[in-house]
Amino acid sequence: MLLFITSVVSKLSLAVSAQNPDPLQKYTISAPGINATFIPYGARLTNLFVNDRNGVPQDVVLGYDDASDFVRDDQTVHTYLGPVVGRYANRIKNGTFTVQGVNSHIPQNDNMGHDTLHGGNIGYDQRNWTVVSANASSVTFSLLDQAFEGFPGNVMTYATYSVSAGPRWTSRLVSIPLDEPTPIMLANHVYWNLGAFVDTVGSTVLNHTLHMPYAARYIQIDNIEVPTGAIGTVNRNNNSSYLDFTSPKQIGRDIESAVNGCGYNCTGYDNAFILDRPRCSGPEATDLSMLTLSSNSTGIQMDIYTNQQSLQIYTCDNTNGTMPVKQSQQHASNTTYVEKYGCVVIETQQWIDGINHPEWGQDEYQLYTVDSEPAVVFAQYDFSIVGQ
Repeated sequence: MLLFITSVVSKLSLAVSAQNPDPLQKYTISAPGINATFIPYGARLTNLFVNDRNGVPQDVVLGYDDASDFVRDDQTVHTYLGPVVGRYANRIKNGTFTVQGVNSHIPQNDNMGHDTLHGGNIGYDQRNWTVVSANASSVTFSLLDQAFEGFPGNVMTYATYSVSAGPRWTSRLVSIPLDEPTPIMLANHVYWNLGAFVDTVGSTVLNHTLHMPYAARYIQIDNIEVPTGAIGTVNRNNNSSYLDFTSPKQIGRDIESAVNGCGYNCTGYDNAFILDRPRCSGPEATDLSMLTLSSNSTGIQMDIYTNQQSLQIYTCDNTNGTMPVKQSQQHASNTTYVEKYGCVVIETQQWIDGINHPEWGQDEYQLYTVDSEPAVVFAQYDFSIVGQ
């Protein structure tokens, strides 16, 4: 039966690929108050427009106008602009892990070969996904991972994106192991700026207000951002107070205190926050907003609902003003570029490098077999206007 399913999936992928040969073709979906554009290359979000407080549509994600620039980016600076990252998002210490006694080694493509980042040299972000279905308000991509980058076994993944009135964007990533036991941890890697670069204040996220009410713990990391195994507690009275977003706070308020917070000699955020939902909810419940982000420049607010148990927050600490924003975000007389802290990445995922820390009890959320439930990453992004 398994061979039959694999054969059918392979034939389906080939058939639809023949109908959709261009991995850079843009697919735009829309609903009242929102429209979003994707390309098959990386199952990637390239544009997302929602209305600001004045009813003007603003593009709130970073990217490129020319889709071919995403390929160029991946082959040079590799910023992971807007794709699905996997088979295992974030970092794997030493690029190694063991599943049911079998050791795997994944290419160490980060920190001069000391760890694996976002799935290895050629992760899901650089793969040409197949368009399975597309209509006015949703698009579905598929990817058959045939043991890419040394991960064990074959995995079939579907990425379905939809928009609806609200306005709302919903992402569903569903991965099915076809043969061997394997770790799976996917994430959308979107660069946000809700200020949409409309003014000087909106050119960074320092004045964005961030609230993560259930993120009182975080995963401690070493100088190359690999987990040490220790779990820290956010506390206003200790050295981790800059990580405290359990009450609404502007991102820039304490960022200068985040020295080495994003790795050695780096000031800013690049941290995995643990989501501890209240007892009235559940470990994977999606009934409560896990994160609220808003911009004073546009009045746009975003709430994220997810079934994942961690949020990785990266405040674009390494952007340097060399990447121009898209034409939809050019509001000044001179060309606007993405400066340091010009965006924030929010990855909904499980605990970083959990496959190498069995003491955390993450195996049931990160290790999958042909007999287990599929790996599902659900993320819902609700947009509104601050105060309304």
